[in-house]
Amino acid sequence: MSFLYLKVEGTEEDYKNIHPIFLPKKRLKIGTFKVINNGFRLGERFMKIIFDNALKNEVDEIYVTIFDKRNEQRRLIYLLEQWGFVLWGKKDDDELVYVRDFSKKTDDNHLKECYPFISRNKECFIVPIYPDYHTELLPDSILNTESPEDFIEDFPHRNSISKIYVSRAMTPHPKTGDILIFYRTGGYYKGVVSTIGVVDEIKYDFKDEDDFILYCRKGSVFPEEQLRAMWHYRSSKPFVVRFLYVYSFPHRINMKELIDLKVLSGINDSPRGFKPITKEQFNIILKATKSDESFIVD
Repeated sequence: MSFLYLKVEGTEEDYKNIHPIFLPKKRLKIGTFKVINNGFRLGERFMKIIFDNALKNEVDEIYVTIFDKRNEQRRLIYLLEQWGFVLWGKKDDDELVYVRDFSKKTDDNHLKECYPFISRNKECFIVPIYPDYHTELLPDSILNTESPEDFIEDFPHRNSISKIYVSRAMTPHPKTGDILIFYRTGGYYKGVVSTIGVVDEIKYDFKDEDDFILYCRKGSVFPEEQLRAMWHYRSSKPFVVRFLYVYSFPHRINMKELIDLKVLSGINDSPRGFKPITKEQFNIILKATKSDESFIVD
């Protein structure tokens, strides 16, 4: 079994058993964080829950106390460090204290350490994703017309924050730190924007087919045989965008509304490949989708 317990602590909290002592701040304490290592990326699923709670409660810092005596504890420390936690000190009983600064900032060279914050001053692209793959890759963006029961089974690509998008699109291509807005295809009324991601890495130069499969396997919706078919589809090979899932829009706007809002110029402007949009159009989408912009730094 896996467990997660979180507690919000105010500036009056007593930290005299932590050395160096904490300065007064509003904090989110990870009281229990236990993940069975089953290959399903539950650790990242829990990290998303932690960061969502930190945003909701407007904390300055997140911290956890943990020993490093067992393999499962060391694996958890490695996961925490990947997402920006650093060793602060120890408690009186020698339990380690790891801290994650949660001030609003972005750094293209250290996206995970700054997650989930993004900048609206980056390039922004609308990216199409077919209905068959949309909620499989982005389960938090499930539509009201879909059944949650179809997406309860654990798979790495569902639980992970870091996800894979395979493409053969013509230029322009995004770069690290750029914003992706995922558009679930479906036409004039059923095609909707649902999700924000941020580009972590773009990879073009795979050594061979097996290198491509290995890179995609954990974060992609496609099974291995389909990935191999994509590799062999034509002589020009696909490239891969690794992105971090950031936010699901609370209100989905469809193609008709995107046209009315002048984000799209018409029905023939349906997103293909990576469709660049302006900062103003991104802001229009945020407003129309009734988004909580607490994850945006500027």
